[in-house]
Amino acid sequence: MIDVATVRDMLDFDPETGEFAWRNPIGTKVKAGQRAGNRRHDGYWRIRVCGELHLSHRLAWLHAYGVWPTKHIDHINGDTSDNRLCNLRDASRAENAQNQRTPMVTNTSGLLGVSKDGNRWRARIYVAGHETVIGYFDTPQAAHSAYVEAKRRDHAGCTI
Repeated sequence: MIDVATVRDMLDFDPETGEFAWRNPIGTKVKAGQRAGNRRHDGYWRIRVCGELHLSHRLAWLHAYGVWPTKHIDHINGDTSDNRLCNLRDASRAENAQNQRTPMVTNTSGLLGVSKDGNRWRARIYVAGHETVIGYFDTPQAAHSAYVEAKRRDHAGCTI
C-alpha cells in the first residue's frame, strides 16, 4: 500500500475539480501537469501509482487528509466520476448503499424501490436488513414517490 508522501510527491490534487495531475514527467508519454488516470466503464476514475491501480476517490481522500479512508468512500451526489472533495465522504457500507440512486439491472420497473405486483405497483424498502412494504399504487411513479419519501426518512445515508 502506498503512503501519502509518495502520492503527494507524484501527484497534484485539485479539491475543487477532483482531478489529479502528474507532478513530474513519466517516461516519454506522460508530461508534468498532464491529467492522471483514466475513466473505467462504470464511471470511476483510476490512477496507476507505483505499478498499482488505485481508485481516484480513495487517492483523493489520502491526498487531502493524509490517511487512507477507514470505510467506503461515497460519492454524495451519486456521480462516480465526480471526485471533488466536497462530494466525498467516508461512509459505512450501509450508508453507501443507502445513497444508491439508480435501480439494479434486474429491476424491471426502472425505478428504485418499485416492482410490478399483479395490476398494481409495489413500493418496498429495506431498513436494517428487514423488508417493509410501503404500499401498493396505481402507477409506478406514485410508488416511487412513496419509496423516496420513506428512503429520506429511514436511510441515514440517503442524500436524494
